[in-house]
Amino acid sequence: MGTSAASREGQAGTRISRLAIVGTGLIGASVGLAAKRAGVEQIAGFDPDSDALRIALQRGAVGRAATTLEEAVADAELVMVAAPVADLPGRVLELLGLVSETCTVSDVGSTKSSVCAAAADDNRFIGGHPVCGSETSGPGYASADIFAGATWFLTPLAGTDPDRYRVLHGFVASLGALPVAIDPLAHDRLVALTSHLPHALSNLLVNQAGETRIDGYEPLASAGGSLRDMTRVAGANPNIWVDIFLENADPLREALAEHRRLIEQLEDALASADADFVAEWISEAGTYRRNLLADVYPNAGGLFRLRVHVADQPGVLAGITQVLGAERINIEDLEMQHVSPDRGGSLSIVIAGESEAHRAADLLTGQGYGVVISDILEEDA
Repeated sequence: MGTSAASREGQAGTRISRLAIVGTGLIGASVGLAAKRAGVEQIAGFDPDSDALRIALQRGAVGRAATTLEEAVADAELVMVAAPVADLPGRVLELLGLVSETCTVSDVGSTKSSVCAAAADDNRFIGGHPVCGSETSGPGYASADIFAGATWFLTPLAGTDPDRYRVLHGFVASLGALPVAIDPLAHDRLVALTSHLPHALSNLLVNQAGETRIDGYEPLASAGGSLRDMTRVAGANPNIWVDIFLENADPLREALAEHRRLIEQLEDALASADADFVAEWISEAGTYRRNLLADVYPNAGGLFRLRVHVADQPGVLAGITQVLGAERINIEDLEMQHVSPDRGGSLSIVIAGESEAHRAADLLTGQGYGVVISDILEEDA
């Protein structure tokens, strides 16, 4: 479906002032909060889950709760669809039958091939995927800051109107995200490797450990930090992830097949006691991980972990963060591993820069805490 010169003129050089959000869960409600902060004047919301829509309205993520799709998208300049990925093709087609010629429809689904194929040559649709989120779900956890610095993939096609794309690109950037254009098929292969495969392997690994008994011992009962770190996303919401795995099944199967080949390569090296291969394999992984962290912390000058033994009592975490905050030491990441009420736990604090990390360790040691400091890339498993 083409776009007239009049509609292009209506979209060129403008900012979105009338937004409709279809699906007011975590991401949809976060879009609303971020758009409101960016100055979007009218935000309508629709969700078949009336509780989700009510919470989104209470939190200010939408300014008007619509009872029908038609009501939600009336006069909208942009419709953002935040439905489950299995429902996206049908929902997008339904919306394209409702919106005006000047309205653009986009989505936030983590797979793109099916929904883009469903929209076919209707250039009112441009697919999207913000690479962000959390282990939580629902509008109660929505945040306007969730998109800050996050990649937001957009999938313009050959027939996409450049003015329409420019307006959507600007809207995404106004939410704090970094818009990146990509082909839908390339997108699905990319996220299969960087997101869906890690989720699948996390489930596989924790299930293997949970189902295994070794001479009567339960591996999970004595698991170290490496297992916890590698399985952080295990057991993620099946209502979401079943659809993602099945919608992106072919690229994920290809990634799993390559993973299987690499496992067999390591098995062969272990069987032949090939120390050179294993050493090079570990070194190569270290290089790639450094590159990964350098992208996340480009000016960090190294990342260091402080493990602090803490008692299980009120105010401990607040006291530690207050001490570091008073000295303007930035905490890049923080995680609490609880052992028991009697033994307390271990607080993991990540600090960028070796000198800052040692300064933080000295401050906490001076407060009576036991602190162990290590370079994250040189930590033992």
